[in-house]
Amino acid sequence: MRLPPEKKSKIDALWDRFWSGGLSNPLQSIEQMSYLIFMKRLEDMDVLEQRRANAMGKEYTSVFEGHEDCRWSAWKHKTAEDMLKHVRDVVFPFIKNIHDGEKTLFSQHMKDAMFIIPKPSLVQEAVGIIDELDISGQTSDVQGDIYEYLLNQLATAGKNGQFRTPRHIIRMIVELVDPDVNDRICDPACGTAGFLFTAYRYILKKYTSPDMVTKDEEGDWHGLIGDHITEQNAWDKLHQDTFYGFDFESTMVRIALMNMVLHGIKAPHIEYTDTLSNQYSGEEEFTVILANPPFKGSIDKNDINDKLTLGTTKTELLFVEKMIRLLEIGGKCGVIVPDGVLFGSSTAHKNLRKILLETCQLEGIVSMPSGVFKPYAGVSTAVLVFTRGGSTEKVWFYDMEADGYSLDDKRTPTDMKGDIPDIIERFRKRREENPGDRKGKCFYVPAEEIKANNYDLSISRYKEIEYEEVEYEKPEVIIRKIEEIEGRILENVGELKGMLGKGM
Repeated sequence: MRLPPEKKSKIDALWDRFWSGGLSNPLQSIEQMSYLIFMKRLEDMDVLEQRRANAMGKEYTSVFEGHEDCRWSAWKHKTAEDMLKHVRDVVFPFIKNIHDGEKTLFSQHMKDAMFIIPKPSLVQEAVGIIDELDISGQTSDVQGDIYEYLLNQLATAGKNGQFRTPRHIIRMIVELVDPDVNDRICDPACGTAGFLFTAYRYILKKYTSPDMVTKDEEGDWHGLIGDHITEQNAWDKLHQDTFYGFDFESTMVRIALMNMVLHGIKAPHIEYTDTLSNQYSGEEEFTVILANPPFKGSIDKNDINDKLTLGTTKTELLFVEKMIRLLEIGGKCGVIVPDGVLFGSSTAHKNLRKILLETCQLEGIVSMPSGVFKPYAGVSTAVLVFTRGGSTEKVWFYDMEADGYSLDDKRTPTDMKGDIPDIIERFRKRREENPGDRKGKCFYVPAEEIKANNYDLSISRYKEIEYEEVEYEKPEVIIRKIEEIEGRILENVGELKGMLGKGM
């Protein structure tokens, strides 16, 4: 869902109210708005889960059982004063302990959360706008739309390489990696958990009857009920032992937790941890990793995890090495990296590429245009898809030229598809197609050739560009034409002088 202009203008007005109301920190504002969105979508998702249970002939206990006054519909029409008091003193404590006091990660990270919107009128206006957004249980990540839009106000956006990944790019990467119901899926720099809940939705799509699945104009899936997952233990694993995320920003952790819970995952594993530091020493724990780690920035040398061997403080390199270590043998990763990772000349850059080729199966590299992350960043990026273990025989490259949106700061929708459907199809058929024409969109390059080129993984190193031959006229013909032009100029100058002479 892309926010239409009228909704954007209302959110702009709401932002102004937050600012004048004393909430001038953009991230703080996003967090407070997220709490309200969570309250709204909690009821929407409860209704959806009830319908799913009915469709599958199962019993369902509402999350609001014993707390009916916490339903959005029960208090959204209260007066401003009563609404603020009810939300602050009744509804917010309820969502902080959403699972009846169970000691889940959600309750642990929410225990220090505070509802700090100070003015009744601001709460009432925010509730009105969120209600008008018409968020339903089948609408994907509307909170993400608001968060993405509010990022325009975030003065520090991109300072540490942190900005939200476009959802159509996330979906593309998830489809390339193809996670399944038995996987343990991790994002070591999860932000708002976009990769994790998209992976969840993708798995549901795989196990939902095809005639029930629909796709909107942006490529997002709807009608996902997972009716082909028939064993309760499979559902339990999916909800309790499949999705793991880490972030070093406590506000992001809470937003990620809310996102996961809203998508039906009762006990998501989202933790406040810097996975590059000695705080976290896990290895070989996951079968799938999906991530867009910070593109730039560095970490204090003394804080770097002792098991990371690249000898650099550049986070974009350390994260890829960490992901390799987090994967089980045979585990698969889809990660976005800045182009510099592919061709950087430092020892750390080359050693990372050597690790990818010699200890992993580097299956594909999708080179993306520089406008994909605008307006937050104009850096050129690529998607790496690799499997831990073995070694690489050849690498599949794809030169993405369009992603379905304009590549300027406006990111105006064009066809909202671009090359993405072709990328997914060609990647899946790459072995049978075995493309070798380097003038085309995609092609294979042998690993030995890459090694001979100093482990350079940039597509420009290997793609052949076909230049059109331009035929120029012979020099004597060009000279004659110049003389003719000069003659006409002199003739016109003479006429002009004559006219001036008569006037005098």
